[in-house]
Amino acid sequence: MIVVMKQSAKQSQIEHVRQRIEGLGLKSHVIVGEERTVVAAVGAKRQQGTREALESCEGVDNVVPILAPYKIASTEVQQHPSVVTIGSLTIGGGTIGVIAGPCSVEGEEQILETARQVKKGGATALRGGAFKPRTSPYSFQGLKEEGLRLLALAREETGLAIVTEVMTPSNVELVASYADVLQIGARNMQNYDLLAEVGKQPKPVLLKRGPSATMEEFLLAAEYILDQGNKQVLLCERGIRTFESHTRFTLPLASVPYLRQHTHLPIVIDPSHGTGKASLVAPMARAAVAVGCDGLIVEVHPSPEEAWSDGAQTLTPTAFEQMVAECSKVAEAVGMKIGT
Repeated sequence: MIVVMKQSAKQSQIEHVRQRIEGLGLKSHVIVGEERTVVAAVGAKRQQGTREALESCEGVDNVVPILAPYKIASTEVQQHPSVVTIGSLTIGGGTIGVIAGPCSVEGEEQILETARQVKKGGATALRGGAFKPRTSPYSFQGLKEEGLRLLALAREETGLAIVTEVMTPSNVELVASYADVLQIGARNMQNYDLLAEVGKQPKPVLLKRGPSATMEEFLLAAEYILDQGNKQVLLCERGIRTFESHTRFTLPLASVPYLRQHTHLPIVIDPSHGTGKASLVAPMARAAVAVGCDGLIVEVHPSPEEAWSDGAQTLTPTAFEQMVAECSKVAEAVGMKIGT
């Protein structure tokens, strides 16, 4: 349920409500809005008389139930859209963040050259896989900590924030010590132990939708992270598995306005994985901006044909720069901007 505080509520009264919620066996989440503060009370333990107990607290305007199964992510709890900012990357609030880089970190020369090129082309963050979940156990699995070190080196030279994937709960601390944004890949969207672990650390989390996940499952996965106290969650639509074979996945851009209606979390689109074809990335990126996405994550490599993974869906630096220029025009037309 949501405890709506009066506009005149004092900080001491808000704190008392928070403590009262905790005393009732529920978790409290304080959300400071533009006009007033609300305190979300979530949890399975709902005692009879809870609503009445909270309504009697000083400074409380009213108490209303949260109808959505995902509580903290819902627009019922927070109506104004969330904005995530870390280093060079801003996503939300009318600013479209562009995350670009190779599928895999292959070596120092490759990642530094890519970082320079994507920054020149308009990227506001660098992506790159140090730990790579692969369908085949015989495929390249990533450079692991050496890859993280090289990403940090690229950040030092270019100033770009780093986005990279974490695959296991035991690696969260290691990856967080190098990365600015921790990515949860599609295969791990329902790895609840991993979701809880990234929720305990303070850096933003980019959560990718699973290829067969419903919207409700996607938002409930985000809820696992939010419930641990990390409010900086980015939702990433990267395509779902359908009967179609002309693309790697089907990229449903209706996800953007739907999510906008149901959650305050920023929405990122991945047209690289969503199509699997480099020739389709720019058109789908433009379309994503047109429907109001908050960010793009795109695969870029100095020489896609030589990429160690996902070369078919990877843009050249020149194609990426052109894509950003085109997306900037679309963004301007819909009242948004691509920038830092």
